[in-house]
Amino acid sequence: MTEIERSEIQQQFHSIFGTGGRVRLIRSPGRVNLIGEHTDYNEGFVFPMAIEPEIRFACRARTDGQVRLASSLYPDQIIEFSIHRKIEPGQPAWSNYVRGVAAELIGAGIALEGMDLFVANTLPMGGGLSSSAALEVGTALCFLTQQGQKMDLSRLALLCQKAEHEYACVPCGIMDQTIVSAAQAGHAMLLDCRNGIKQFIRMDEKDLRVVIVNTMVRHELSGGEYASRRKQCEEGAAFFHQQNPAIRSLRDVTTKQLDEAKGQLAPATFKRCRHVVSENRRTADAALALERKHYDRAGELMIQSHQSLRDDFEVSCPELDFLADQAVTIKGVYGARMTGGGFGGCIVALVQPRAVESLGRHLIESYQKQFQITPEVYITTATAGASVVQ
Repeated sequence: MTEIERSEIQQQFHSIFGTGGRVRLIRSPGRVNLIGEHTDYNEGFVFPMAIEPEIRFACRARTDGQVRLASSLYPDQIIEFSIHRKIEPGQPAWSNYVRGVAAELIGAGIALEGMDLFVANTLPMGGGLSSSAALEVGTALCFLTQQGQKMDLSRLALLCQKAEHEYACVPCGIMDQTIVSAAQAGHAMLLDCRNGIKQFIRMDEKDLRVVIVNTMVRHELSGGEYASRRKQCEEGAAFFHQQNPAIRSLRDVTTKQLDEAKGQLAPATFKRCRHVVSENRRTADAALALERKHYDRAGELMIQSHQSLRDDFEVSCPELDFLADQAVTIKGVYGARMTGGGFGGCIVALVQPRAVESLGRHLIESYQKQFQITPEVYITTATAGASVVQ
């Protein structure tokens, strides 16, 4: 955050909440998942990195136990609740990410103060770049900083995940909160979602850029379809557990076991399981390829991932397919795939630095021609996790 940006967010804060007192500044990045989609809630592997678009927070302690909340995205709203009473979910819906974090911190034994909190967002909401986890982790860091406390990053991620489950009613996995809280600059994170083990893989900015392109669409069926896919995965895991009690989740299923189950599972459930089993393998292979700087191989695995998400998990859409297909026609693009839950949102591409400009130009022009929509293009390197700026 530059000095100019710090000054701007402080001015916005003061215009809403008034001057005086110490104002703390916090940043919390978005994330993009390079590969490993719909594997986190199946105790598998994911491979995210924190990105430069972020949420910025300005906060100031209060002594009356009130939390007053404002956002640059909703300039006419000021939400207020008390930490001295049981914190219930409320309206507007986005405020539940803040309410939930406050409630979980209190439940964890953290003695909170009230707070004025202004949220400035450079991260697109609902674009698959984990604006919800960035809001949760940043909010938690604001509360903890005001109290002069720190929390183990794995515990912090779990607390924020629980807040999303119970207050936003989103059954998310642990990936988003983990990478937002614990990312290392210049690295992607291979995360084992079963045991929380993290392996950081260098993303050399001399060799690579990550380009994210937002389709600017979000199809309405996404919420129910996400729950449906998760249920199908659970049904598949239950089937394999009956066959072999050592199998706890789809993470434990081998390709051989999957092939032997064909015809015994419902066709749709079999396809969902096939995606998860193959995606876990692709994710581990992609991390190894990037560690060895085998960028062509990593790109091939990203393309295979998109095909699996499109055909087996069936969470893509025409806009995502178009962008992913068009991206790999540009020289210097190693691979591209949809990222996030699906049915809209973003693609991610692994790109040589010299190809970034031509890729962005081509995707904007071709997408406008095809869909009469202008996509948003983000060019990023791997950044650090949430931190106190001031």
